[in-house]
Amino acid sequence: VLEPVKQVADAVIDTSELTVHDLRDRIRAMFAADDAEPTMQTTVLSFGYKHGLPLDADLVLDCRFLPNPHWVDELRPLTGLDDEVREHVLGQPAAREFLANIERLLVPLIPEYVSEGKAYLTIALGCTGGRHRSVVIAEEVARVLRRHGLPAGVLHRDVEK
Repeated sequence: VLEPVKQVADAVIDTSELTVHDLRDRIRAMFAADDAEPTMQTTVLSFGYKHGLPLDADLVLDCRFLPNPHWVDELRPLTGLDDEVREHVLGQPAAREFLANIERLLVPLIPEYVSEGKAYLTIALGCTGGRHRSVVIAEEVARVLRRHGLPAGVLHRDVEK
């Protein structure tokens, strides 16, 4: 069926004996710029467990062990994007230790994903409603990754729910 396409192709790759990794490497060698470094888009996603797990998450970390700002009357209407909530969450020793452990996990792990050829990585952080704790921690995780030269975008799936 593809014989007419093959006749006009500049390159033909026989994939019969190639693994997906071999094929990826062959395509990169043929078409990537000589100085192109493999890249990966990293997204740090906050979410609320009560709204369901994000289906596209590669890594899921649970923030529900941290004290919940929802139970502090003046913080309840705010989100993790507000300074008062951020200070409340990060003021907990457990939050600082959690972030340090995440940094120790992710900084060496992400380059390994890149070397395996992963193009997208989604790190999901969840709390009960996705408005307070997970939002603060997601922002901080993205900051940590950027500080180590790893580009990271942030999405807050449930912050307005």
